[in-house]
Amino acid sequence: MLIEGPKGCGKSATVRQVAGSLVQVDTDLNLETQLNTMPDLALSGATPRVFDEWQEEPRLWNLVRHEIDRRQAPGQFILTGSTAPGEEKSRHSGAGRIARLRMHTFSFYESGHSNGAVSLSKLVEEGELAHNSETVLDIRGVIDRMAHGGWPGNRHFSTTAAQENLRSYAETVAHVDINVTDGKRRDPVKVQALLRSLARGVATEQSISAIATDIDIDRATTREYLTTLQRIFIAEEQRAWSSHLRSRASLRKVPKRHLADPALAAAVLEASPEKLLQNLEYAGQMFESQVVHDLRVLTGRQIFHARDASGLEVDAVFELAGRTVLVEVKLGQSSQVLDRAAQNLQAFADRFAWDTPPLLLIVTGGNLSVRLPSGAFVTSLTHLAP
Repeated sequence: MLIEGPKGCGKSATVRQVAGSLVQVDTDLNLETQLNTMPDLALSGATPRVFDEWQEEPRLWNLVRHEIDRRQAPGQFILTGSTAPGEEKSRHSGAGRIARLRMHTFSFYESGHSNGAVSLSKLVEEGELAHNSETVLDIRGVIDRMAHGGWPGNRHFSTTAAQENLRSYAETVAHVDINVTDGKRRDPVKVQALLRSLARGVATEQSISAIATDIDIDRATTREYLTTLQRIFIAEEQRAWSSHLRSRASLRKVPKRHLADPALAAAVLEASPEKLLQNLEYAGQMFESQVVHDLRVLTGRQIFHARDASGLEVDAVFELAGRTVLVEVKLGQSSQVLDRAAQNLQAFADRFAWDTPPLLLIVTGGNLSVRLPSGAFVTSLTHLAP
């Protein structure tokens, strides 16, 4: 198994709970000698044998793959990485041998900020939702949790301390981490400018040209820096949905952009919970990013967005249990907000010819989970579970 994700999201702590033996690749002084002289020795040990930060020794990939073929047994190796290595001609994809797992920072459910009252999988499969108005957090609490973030190492810190840690994290990304993928030096000032641009536009459509203009850097450099941030799992794309259904809609193809955790956006912009409460429009952007983040965690699926040429859009689209789910994200939950969101979802759904009607879902920062008379479902992020 290959486990990938941003630094500090809990990969090492997770695999240590199941490891039969472990090699810390980035600090093990004997590993290079073993790989040069007796590679079989490096692979020997109680299973599952973990190679943490395996990308520091890319030769491990093919060695592990061949050893899996030789042993013909499951559960032999776990590779973890905070960097996606470049694709080399000599490196096999690992298809059929090495399963992939993408780890993220904690969702609200994982950090205990959702009571788990609404199972997303059951909602999609059964189409039923019991009315629920109990919640772990109010809107202020939701905003504070977003600013605090889901990094496991920050969970016992105050939000102020967590944001300070994340600013240091972002500086390390700009000065060190972005260079480890290939050893190429990149301008930390430009990297920090790119991070701020991504933070300002979090959960919005951002083309390479628009970002380059925003930070006054040429398109080629912007594209290369952004690709590298994606390789270290700091920047993430939310790709545009491409439907194969018969439709009257012409869908746009520009991705929305997110950072590894919405709190990273708040940290690089020095947006405290108090400042976010004074700028609810941006808090709403962050909340949309948080919902997309949590949907990725809770479903394990790719989460798309959709917008047609007329401007009609859906914040999130995904497939679960053979059914399409269309999601609108709203920080508030007034009746007017919910009615408009439900109408928007229905209008978008009506543009396509579905074999199975999609589930229409509105995710809010409020305390209400209920089915509306229109048939759309409303659920609080503080209720969502897998």
